[in-house]
Amino acid sequence: MEWSLFCGGWFGMGECRFGVERKKWELPFLAEPSELVGMRRAIGRRLELWGLSSVAHAAQLCVTELVGNVIKHVGTGTPGCLEVSMNGSYVRIGVSDPDGQRLPTLVRAAGLGEEGRGVALVDGVAARWGVILRGDSKITWCEIATGLQSPDSHIGSEQVAKAEALLGLCDLVARTKTSSPKATTAREAADTATALIADLLLWLTAHGFDADEALDRAQLLFEEESEAGLACVIGARRGPSHVPCRR
Repeated sequence: MEWSLFCGGWFGMGECRFGVERKKWELPFLAEPSELVGMRRAIGRRLELWGLSSVAHAAQLCVTELVGNVIKHVGTGTPGCLEVSMNGSYVRIGVSDPDGQRLPTLVRAAGLGEEGRGVALVDGVAARWGVILRGDSKITWCEIATGLQSPDSHIGSEQVAKAEALLGLCDLVARTKTSSPKATTAREAADTATALIADLLLWLTAHGFDADEALDRAQLLFEEESEAGLACVIGARRGPSHVPCRR
């Protein structure tokens, strides 16, 4: 995974944003119940690295059910492969196995019936799902809505955009002073953001304001915006008519 800063406008001082190149990721596995915990952790970590922790639970549930179907209907110990990629703004999860005959079927189980439960759960949390036949093998896939604007964007807000514009300006000034054409990395931008917070606290103190009080207020605003962002992702998962943060 790679991060880069994109800036536009006059001399690069217009809109700036970090883009995340989310490359396809694969994990071979053997269909064993003992493998499920490790696979859930792996996909959770992958989505965390992609900045998509908000959809990790849904993705982990889908992996559990899709691999569970392989264990139940194809056989314990069956070799398979987990694939995670982006399809537009959706996280796409694919589970392949070497059996092209036993196909998953959506069954609306009544009461506590277990038959068809796995696919029904996937159908409930994913925006769409399906099966691709490849000769004697198949890939069962599903896609989860993220609320992203594009495959390489992140889940953000107007506040995030303002912060990135400021970081882009800082980056431009730094590169102008050093005559370096190299764009900043995400780690360097994070260091710049931390230094910027310290500078702002010094500014507040110099003008007679309480820095600790400002930090407390900033923390409250941050928590409010984080909750609003999570509501946006949940709304996107349910469909366009449920998205509370459409812009």
